[in-house]
Amino acid sequence: MEGADGYWLTRFVLQRGLGIIYLFAFLNVVNQFRPLLGEKGLLPAPAFLRRARFFDAPSIFHLFPGDRAFALCGWVGTALSALAVVGLSEQFGTAISVALWSLLWVLYLSFVNIGGTFYAFGWESLLLESGFLAIFLGAADTEPSVVIIWLMRWVLFRVMFGAGLIKIRGDPCWRDLTCLDYHFETQPMPNPLSWYFHRLPAPLRKAGVLFNHLVELVVPFAFFAPQPIAGVDGLLTLLFQGSLIVSGNFSWLNHVTAVLALSTFSDAQLRALIPLTPPATGPPSLLFVGSIWAVALLVVVRSVEPARNLLSKNQVMNTAYDPFHLVNSYGAFGSITRPRHEIVLEGSAEKVPSEASWRAYEFKGKPGDVRRLPPQVAPYHLRLDWLMWFAAMPSRQMGYPPWLLHLVGKLLDGDGATLALLKENPFPEGPPYAIRGLYYLYRFTTAEERRRSGCWWHRELVGTYLPPLSLKDKGFVEILERLKGGR
Repeated sequence: MEGADGYWLTRFVLQRGLGIIYLFAFLNVVNQFRPLLGEKGLLPAPAFLRRARFFDAPSIFHLFPGDRAFALCGWVGTALSALAVVGLSEQFGTAISVALWSLLWVLYLSFVNIGGTFYAFGWESLLLESGFLAIFLGAADTEPSVVIIWLMRWVLFRVMFGAGLIKIRGDPCWRDLTCLDYHFETQPMPNPLSWYFHRLPAPLRKAGVLFNHLVELVVPFAFFAPQPIAGVDGLLTLLFQGSLIVSGNFSWLNHVTAVLALSTFSDAQLRALIPLTPPATGPPSLLFVGSIWAVALLVVVRSVEPARNLLSKNQVMNTAYDPFHLVNSYGAFGSITRPRHEIVLEGSAEKVPSEASWRAYEFKGKPGDVRRLPPQVAPYHLRLDWLMWFAAMPSRQMGYPPWLLHLVGKLLDGDGATLALLKENPFPEGPPYAIRGLYYLYRFTTAEERRRSGCWWHRELVGTYLPPLSLKDKGFVEILERLKGGR
C-alpha cells in the first residue's frame, strides 16, 4: 500500500468531482422537486411524511414538511456544492471540511428518502455512499487517509463487478454478444450520438460487449493492486465510462463512477495532468483518525449483505440495505429492452375532438417528435422523462401509474410548475379540454431514411395507451381525488 503522501492530488480530484455531482443533484432538486414531490406535486412528499416513521426514512423534512423547506434546502445544498467544487470547503481545516460534507450528505439523504418513485435510482445511493465517505477525506492541510481512498475503491469495485455479474447472469444477449444491437436504440434516454453508435458495424458492437465484460468482470480485481497496475485499470474504467457518457444519458451514474475511478490513481500518475504542488501537510488529529477507522469497521460490517448478493444466483441490483444508504448493491442493464415503446400525450381544445385537433406535448429528453435530435442531458437528470420510459414498457401496463394520472390532471389544469417540466406548452392560449395518450413503437431510422426524411426516428402507432380524459369527466376527477395524498 502506498503512503498517504502519495494521494493528496487524488483527494483533490475526488472532492472536486463529487462536489460537481452534488451540484447537479441539488440543481435537480431546485428545478424539479416541488412540481414532482412538493405539496401540490405529482406524488406529494408531505403525504408520505405523514405516514412514514423517521427511522424508516430519515429526513430533516419530518420536521419541516413543506415547499419552503424543500426550496431552502435545495438552494443551501447548491451553495454548499459550489463551495466544494472551488475547494473553499478544504481551506479552513478539518472541522469545516467535515461539517460541509456532512451537511451535503444529510440534505441529499433527506430528499432521497422521501422521493419515492422519482428518486428510486441506483445513482442516488451511489452518490450518498460516496458522499458519506467524502466526509472523512480531510482538509487540504492534513495528510489524506489511504483507508478512505481504498474504501472508495471498494465502492467502485461493487459498482463495476456488480454490473458485470448482473449482465452475465441475465439477458442472453450479453453472452452471445448482441446486446449492443439493441441498447443504443432502446436505452431510457438516447443522446445526440446514440443514432451513430446504433449504426456501428456488427463486429464493433460485439467488440463493445467484450470490452464491457473485460472492464466489469476482470479489471475490478486490480483496483486493489500495487501501482501502476491499479492506475492502469482505473484508466480503463475511465475510458469505459467515457464511452457510456458519449453514447447515452444516464444521469450522473457514469460521472460518479468516473470520479470513483480516480481513487485508483496516485499523485505521481495525476501530476502529469494536474501540475499542482501539494502544500505541507500534517497528520490528522487522533479523533479524526479514530473516526476514519470507525467508518472502515462500519463499512466492513455493512458489506456482508452486498458481498453475499454478489455471490448469489438471485443477485439484485441497486439495493440499499439501510435507510442511510451506507453500503449498497449496484448494477445496470441485466436485461435489455428489445422494441422501444413510447407514450405520446396529446391534448385537444375541442369538446368533441377531431383527429386534426390533437396537439402533442413534447418532453425535454424522451423521444417524441421524430425529427428532433435526441438531446444531451446528463449529468442532469430528467426524472419525469425517465419514468415515462418505464411506464411505456409492455410489462408495466398493468394499470396506470398514479403520477401519470396526476400529470394528466395537472396539464388539464394548465399548472405552470408541471408545464415547466416539459419542453414546451402546445396550448399557450389556455389548457386543453381533453388529453389522451397514444402508444407508439419507435426505432432509429436507417441511414437512407435519415437522408430522405431528415428524421432520427421512425414510429408506428400501436394503439391507445390512455383514453381521452377531461376534468369534466366526473369519473376521472373522482380518481384524482382518491389518489391525492397517496403514492
